[in-house]
Amino acid sequence: MAGRMRAKDWLATLLGPVTQWPQSLRTAVSVMLASPEPALIYWGRELVVLYNDSARFMLGHKHPDGLGVSFKIVFQESWPLLGPMLERVLDTGEPVHNENLLVPLVRFGFLEDCYFTFSYIPTREESTGVGGVFVIVTDTTAQVLGARRLALLRELSLRAALCETVEAVLRASEAVLAQSSADLPFSLLYALRGERAQLLFRTGLAQAPAGDGLEAGGAWPLAEVARSRQEQLVEHVLGGSSSEAPVQALVLPLSGASEEEARLVLVVGLNPRIALNADTRSFLQLLARQLATSIESTRSLEEKTQRAAQLAELDRQKTQFFSNVSHELRTPLTLMLGPLEDALSDTREPLPGAQHQRVSLVQRGAVRLLKLVNQLLEFTRFEAGRAQVRFHAVDLSRLTLELVGHFESAARRAGLTLSLDCPPLGEPVWVDREAWERIVFNLLSNAFKFTFEGGLTVSLRREGEAAVLRVRDTGTGMPPEALPRLFQRFYRVEGAQGRSFEGSGIGLSLVQELVKLHGGEVGVWSRPGEGSEFTVRLPRGSGHLPADRLSHEASPGQGNAFLRDSSVQEVESWIPRVPEAASPSLPEAAPPVAGARGPAGPGGRVLIVDDNADLRAYLTSVLSPHFEVETAGDGQEALEALRRHAPDVVVSDVMMPRLGGFGLLRAIREDPGLRATPLILLSARAGEEASVEGLEAGADDYLVKPFSGRELLARVQTQLSMSRMRAEAALQWGRELALKEAVQARDDFLSVASHELKTPLTGLKLHLEMLERMLPGALRAKAAERFASARRQAQRMGALVESLLDVSQVASGRLQLHRERTDVMALVADCLAQSQEALLQAGCTVTFEARAPLFAEVDPVRLEQLVRHLLSNAAKYGAGKPVEVHLGEVGAQLRLGVVDHGMGVKPEDRERIFGRFERAVSVRRFGGFGLGLWVSRQVVEAHGGSIEVTDTPGGGATFTVLLPRQAR
Repeated sequence: MAGRMRAKDWLATLLGPVTQWPQSLRTAVSVMLASPEPALIYWGRELVVLYNDSARFMLGHKHPDGLGVSFKIVFQESWPLLGPMLERVLDTGEPVHNENLLVPLVRFGFLEDCYFTFSYIPTREESTGVGGVFVIVTDTTAQVLGARRLALLRELSLRAALCETVEAVLRASEAVLAQSSADLPFSLLYALRGERAQLLFRTGLAQAPAGDGLEAGGAWPLAEVARSRQEQLVEHVLGGSSSEAPVQALVLPLSGASEEEARLVLVVGLNPRIALNADTRSFLQLLARQLATSIESTRSLEEKTQRAAQLAELDRQKTQFFSNVSHELRTPLTLMLGPLEDALSDTREPLPGAQHQRVSLVQRGAVRLLKLVNQLLEFTRFEAGRAQVRFHAVDLSRLTLELVGHFESAARRAGLTLSLDCPPLGEPVWVDREAWERIVFNLLSNAFKFTFEGGLTVSLRREGEAAVLRVRDTGTGMPPEALPRLFQRFYRVEGAQGRSFEGSGIGLSLVQELVKLHGGEVGVWSRPGEGSEFTVRLPRGSGHLPADRLSHEASPGQGNAFLRDSSVQEVESWIPRVPEAASPSLPEAAPPVAGARGPAGPGGRVLIVDDNADLRAYLTSVLSPHFEVETAGDGQEALEALRRHAPDVVVSDVMMPRLGGFGLLRAIREDPGLRATPLILLSARAGEEASVEGLEAGADDYLVKPFSGRELLARVQTQLSMSRMRAEAALQWGRELALKEAVQARDDFLSVASHELKTPLTGLKLHLEMLERMLPGALRAKAAERFASARRQAQRMGALVESLLDVSQVASGRLQLHRERTDVMALVADCLAQSQEALLQAGCTVTFEARAPLFAEVDPVRLEQLVRHLLSNAAKYGAGKPVEVHLGEVGAQLRLGVVDHGMGVKPEDRERIFGRFERAVSVRRFGGFGLGLWVSRQVVEAHGGSIEVTDTPGGGATFTVLLPRQAR
């Protein structure tokens, strides 16, 4: 700018020549030009504009023409705002300072909203006072717009975060955008569904433009933007002519939104006084992404809320279903248990021993089922908030000792110690007796289930303001990660080793609910390999209990007998009894099925694996009349038994402690010595998916409980039969393999022998020729017939050796063709000439018919071999009869026919004669190895052709060969 100012003709300006400028102006200009910051000078009452390089942005396209021109002309659009300020500085000599002031400027052809921080500093003139204004200015447009836009996005995010539905997000977004007209004169959000666009909200417009469909020529390119996912600028929007009305709009896709239901497109009007630069585009893109994110996250939350509500409803329905089913089950179970118990206790007409055992088995199963039904009913009452309890003041130590005492016999049978430490507490404790029974019985059953050695300790003591029950065992313990979920319903510790895998998974959850009803709390400590300790704390007194649930009557003297008996019975069922296989307590439970072997037959060994003793006894009773039966309580025990003595079939439950059915199956299939053992899985999981899972895992069969004895017996018998068939197939396969190896050894021997025979045979031929030449003429003539006979035998021997070599090459897959264009007619004629002597000796006359020379791409050596074999065969089986040879073409194929009038070939032998070492007639007078026709077929098929034999009219055999003339 310094150079431009020096070159300026100042005489033509209001300032006049530079020589006439006052010293203060010259000094101010020097300071301005030296300043690295934007600076301007407005001099005189006309405010003539001077500026440095850094301030050129103030003029835009008015640079450099605005240099030396009055402010009122250069910045006429800003004069109404800035003029009074400048005049005040000139009049008063007081500076003016403004920060982030909105100043309208026309810098680039349109009226623009600009923001500046500036200071107007009066510049003194020696004679007249204030001669002009020195201006220091900073353009803060970007900062102001950025802060304003950031505040908009922040407000949009905060408002949307408080919304729980998509509709609420849309309304909140609409409200925020409506308050941001400086940046967004109008906005429209569309959802594109099918062929229509639905307007979700609008701001800044009384109504949306007509033509909001997706058809071509609509107000906005909604479909194109949604499809391309690229924003588009629309010019001349709304048809407005006012300078303040938006003339441009940007259409943006909401790329983050879900496209499963609709595609969202945002239309925003552009403020005509704000340039559409990179910052503006970035802001609008951020706005679109913010809207998309808010809508999508809220939609996701809404869906999760709906799913949670649906799951809660399903859970409620499931609980109600369990409750209804449990109620319905109680009636038939009562009708079952009553007669069963009457039959077992009948002393006037007692059941026979075997029937008594069977009825006892059914009664124990029904008791266990009723116990599960009662647990489900109890739990559903808690779920529905309908638990019915009555609290009585009881001697809790005495009651606990009484309840635990029922398990002493079971503990002795299991080889465990049961220690009790329940001194008097000094005051009664308010409890519901039946609820306390359930708490104690569930904790004791759990301790028995997971304790194999050592013992159990039950203590009840007063600790502070609470009565504390502790049930400790020396069982398998639990990992730390399982403890937080232990009291959740249906939760079972993964991989836990117990006496049984059975259980509903609600026992401990029920304990927690019952303890909460008492205003107490339950906790657990456990460490793998050391055991577990469950702690129940009940507050003293009754102030924490509902007053309407307190009963001041005496506590019932008798508890729930069924609960007690069923709990003890379940524990006793986990303790091993006499080995089932050795016990005849249950006789045959099912009639024999067809094909089942009884005790007198060969039968087989069956291993039954189940952790339920009653089920093991039942399965044993079904199978023992037909097979030798062994049992195991879990997969690990079964695997050890398998490795000692592998059975013929394994019948295994799926869910068992230590090692389940699938684990046992994997172990069997991974053991080379056991992998062929058939295994039938038993499972309570019904449905095709469960069966497919079992079969895909490698099980041979999958049986869903409940099943009949006949069905189990039939499945076991089927697996035994299939196992025997597999064994027989394996034996047959071994025999075939041995036979193949023997044939291969023979072929190898023939190959070696043939090679070894060729050398002495060649020497023999040479010595015959040499000997014949060395004999005197008279003696040679006398021995000529004998020499000819010797040569014929040597030639025959050579042909046999060549046949053996061919056999070796074909059998080993080493037969190779060396094709070349061959005159087939000449080749056949040459073969006839060479075989003439042999044919004459057999008394055969030969006729050869070929219409014209025929050429084909064949292996001439192999084709000659084929012709010789066919001629030799004709001479052998048609001796003394004419032989006809025909050569011609059929389409693209060469046709060779050799006809004899001998004994012919029976229809049933026509395929067999092409086999290796096969002959048409198995009579000694017809020599040969039976290889000629087999080699002939191999040669023909190697060429891609075919060979067949048919009857010759009048008797004899006709061999027809078809060969492609061109190599395929």
